[in-house]
Amino acid sequence: MKKLNRANVGLEAKRPIKIVQFGEGNFLRAFIGYAIQELNKEADFNAGIAVVQPIDRGLVNMLNDQDGLYTLFMKGIKKGEEIQEVELIDNIVKGVDPYANFAEYLSLAKEETLEFIISNTTEAGIAYVESDTANMQPPSSFPAKLTVLLYERFKHFNGDAGKGLTIIPCELINHNSETLKEIILKYVIDWNLGDDFKNWILEHNAFHSTLVDRIVPGYPKDEIEAYNAQLDYSDNLIVAAEVFLLWVIEGGEDLKAKLPFHKTKLDVKIVDDMQPYRTRKVRILNGAHTAMVPFSYLYGNRTVKQSVDNDFTGEFINKAVFNEIIDTLEMDRDELNSFAEEIFDRFRNPFIIHNLSSIALNSISKFTVRVLPSLLGYAEVHGKVPTNLTFAFAALIRFYKGTWNGEELPVQDSAEIVAKFAEIWKSNDYSEIAQQALSVVEYWGTDLTQVENLTDAVALALEEIEVNGIEVGYANYSAKL
Repeated sequence: MKKLNRANVGLEAKRPIKIVQFGEGNFLRAFIGYAIQELNKEADFNAGIAVVQPIDRGLVNMLNDQDGLYTLFMKGIKKGEEIQEVELIDNIVKGVDPYANFAEYLSLAKEETLEFIISNTTEAGIAYVESDTANMQPPSSFPAKLTVLLYERFKHFNGDAGKGLTIIPCELINHNSETLKEIILKYVIDWNLGDDFKNWILEHNAFHSTLVDRIVPGYPKDEIEAYNAQLDYSDNLIVAAEVFLLWVIEGGEDLKAKLPFHKTKLDVKIVDDMQPYRTRKVRILNGAHTAMVPFSYLYGNRTVKQSVDNDFTGEFINKAVFNEIIDTLEMDRDELNSFAEEIFDRFRNPFIIHNLSSIALNSISKFTVRVLPSLLGYAEVHGKVPTNLTFAFAALIRFYKGTWNGEELPVQDSAEIVAKFAEIWKSNDYSEIAQQALSVVEYWGTDLTQVENLTDAVALALEEIEVNGIEVGYANYSAKL
């Protein structure tokens, strides 16, 4: 098979560099690479991407070997139909390794056509590293690297107001752009880069926070022969992703004009406030994941798909989402229902194996952020605890006992939390177990024994789970609640 490069597939022409992208991993290539490809096709955006490798090891050399080309396979379910789309992504102009060629990295600042910085350097990437300095080639952290690049651009164009950039971080932390901007300004002060540069950043560069959502398993190594059989060239950078894509960016009409996603089929929302969308994702997608894991694992399922496909566990998760979680969200109900239906399509995706054990990590803190607000919100609105989320809470407490029917459970949490639940489970009194578990303020942010009827409901569920198992126990609990 011929090697994948521009000459071999007839794509010699390269677009002007409009975007510098920090990060060359699977997610960005399946998310940003695809999004910009659609803009180029549907809106004549004409954007080339220069990819910067943010750490000293990465895929830039492999990218350059293929002239920035790679194949994206998107597989999933839409409205109950299994679909597959294959796209040769061709918008990466070049990859730059600042550790191997710092001068080439700095030269990106001088690109006349550059308009955007986009990044995903993982949640740990947007961090202040005190030891970073302006004369390091390069500094270690992403914000420090970006500060150096912005300063080079400021100097090269003599502080030209028209050469400021639109900066769109995609790291999965809340208020990602505000955090990035704050760290950059700290480096400006630390490195004595001057008020003129500081003011240029504040007045002529725009920072936009984002929420990104797409499951990207990455390079399909276990099925690579089947993927290669669909191509007439050899691609070492195949990336697999689900079909679903959501990108929410905080911004106004000016950003909509800069990024005309309304001309594409993509679900890219440019909104004044992304927090409702973040809340929606955290409560519905992440909340459903976290609520289902202990309950479904104790039932006998091992994957998300098994959980939603099973008649009993599937109905339980469906009721938790549509009758309880959505009920607490202050957004358009039709939009919430539509979003949740898409989530269930994603859960049923036969091309993605999502193990419950892999979601179980740090389930206590996840429950507090993702599920507890829905549980408490429902109780406040309706004056009673939600049936399914409360049972899921009890299943979580039972899960942290550590064993079930002689089997070790995949409890993955801090030694302190595991030890605390081992202590709690020394009791055989379910009311006492519930009382002790719910009263740990450092876990839940509040004393949950003060929520009316919650302790009694959890104690009832715990006893039913222990004595009768998940399915019969749930039926009995529901009848008695």
